[in-house]
Amino acid sequence: MFIDGRTIPDGAIIETDLAIIGAGAAGISIARALADTGIDIALIESGGFEFDPATQDLAEGASTGVPYPLDTSRLRYFGGSTNHWGGWCRPLNAPDFEKRDWVPWSGWPISRADLDPFYVRAAVVCELGASSFDDPAPWSSRSGNRPLPLEGGEVETRYFLFSPPTRFGTRYRKDIETAPHVRTYLHSNVIDIATDDQAAEVQSLAIRTLDGKGYEIRPKRCVLATGGIENARLLLASNQTIPAGLGNGHGVVGRFFMEHIHVPGQIAFVALSDSQMFSPYYQDHERIGTGWVRGVFMMSDDYLRRKKRLGSNMAIYSDHAPTIDPAKAAQDPGLAVEPAVAGMIRQTTSNAPAGATPMIYGISCATEQAPDPASRITLSRETDALGMPRAELHWTMSALDRRSLAGNIRAVARAFGLWGEGRVRIVFDQGEDWADEEVGWGNHHMGTTRMSDDPRFGVVDADCRVHGVSNLYVAGSSVFTTGGAVNPTLTRVALALRLADHLKAGN
Repeated sequence: MFIDGRTIPDGAIIETDLAIIGAGAAGISIARALADTGIDIALIESGGFEFDPATQDLAEGASTGVPYPLDTSRLRYFGGSTNHWGGWCRPLNAPDFEKRDWVPWSGWPISRADLDPFYVRAAVVCELGASSFDDPAPWSSRSGNRPLPLEGGEVETRYFLFSPPTRFGTRYRKDIETAPHVRTYLHSNVIDIATDDQAAEVQSLAIRTLDGKGYEIRPKRCVLATGGIENARLLLASNQTIPAGLGNGHGVVGRFFMEHIHVPGQIAFVALSDSQMFSPYYQDHERIGTGWVRGVFMMSDDYLRRKKRLGSNMAIYSDHAPTIDPAKAAQDPGLAVEPAVAGMIRQTTSNAPAGATPMIYGISCATEQAPDPASRITLSRETDALGMPRAELHWTMSALDRRSLAGNIRAVARAFGLWGEGRVRIVFDQGEDWADEEVGWGNHHMGTTRMSDDPRFGVVDADCRVHGVSNLYVAGSSVFTTGGAVNPTLTRVALALRLADHLKAGN
């Protein structure tokens, strides 16, 4: 059942077994997983079924450090940010969960093995149609394509699978609407999570609508699932009992904001004398069997440990086919490459075997970021239309972030050089000395309510329960301890399904 919160009488009180704040990938996944359990669920969503500028304005906020747009990276309506999600899916790797002595603050309280069964379920929810993320055999047997035989043991081909992409608000709207024990309150904004005098138990949620009405939901248990920025913002703003904010006894709420660092444009060019050497799935996502797959280059676990670096994933795309006169390569505005790259184009073209089609490809990159307590969400002095303090983000990069990206680019160049069938020209060659203005991002908000067994270093425990609060949980990528080098949605859904099982068991 869907209920427009603006129609609820001012001052009304609603009781429920479970309140889920936020109807994005995590919130909808939990509601669906619990729909047949008999648990009475109130699913609370800030927006309606369509984008609304007035509601979206509630996401506005300030940014310091690396410039970052808080508003456009989130969507406040049913389905959340899956409404503009690109569909890239891949699990975190096993070492991403481990304590790494060269990555400060690393080490999840759960392992990849703990999430494996939930990744299988999440793949179904995200409609991937397949589940082979590292084994090339299924893709080779079905299509005849082969991964590149790169040498040196530093770089490997790994695979992303693609969701259609699943728009959770559209794809699962009927499921939520017809679930007998789920009531979804639209156009309803939680502005405060009220607790008992010891801040040990959630007692009620204060809700406001943009037309000035207010009502209250009193849940027995509560899940906060509003995204990596809003989860921290709401906890910090729920400060009536503890001035520092709910769950923030050790000052961790909002800290450790992480993104996936992107370099806008190409970081390098790779030239092949014969384009047939690149399987199609490297250049774009390819339909093979029942799934869509794309091969990327990632650093091997051994390399990352030996070099003490963070992970990266590097994708190839068809930049252009240099069938033009090589002498004109440097002047062709469609190439937009420096003379050294033009020389590589000429050499590769001239050495091409008879009947081959030379090709120049661009390489794009996304890199893991180390958790840093200085990267954080705080509350601004400015308030929104509901009177809530807006979020303020201070995003920084560390020397390890920069060193890892620079080193991983060189590792890919070495791998192609050892193979001997390709030439790489690095164009993003600033090494570790590059400006914040040269940084891009993936709109992946992670870490601001991080998971840790120790409340001094995290906001939630291994079950996603807020430390010190008996009936409050957090879902979404804000609980990530580290972010790995892959898009977070599949892991976000897997964690949500794991939390749903925990809630179902009555823990």
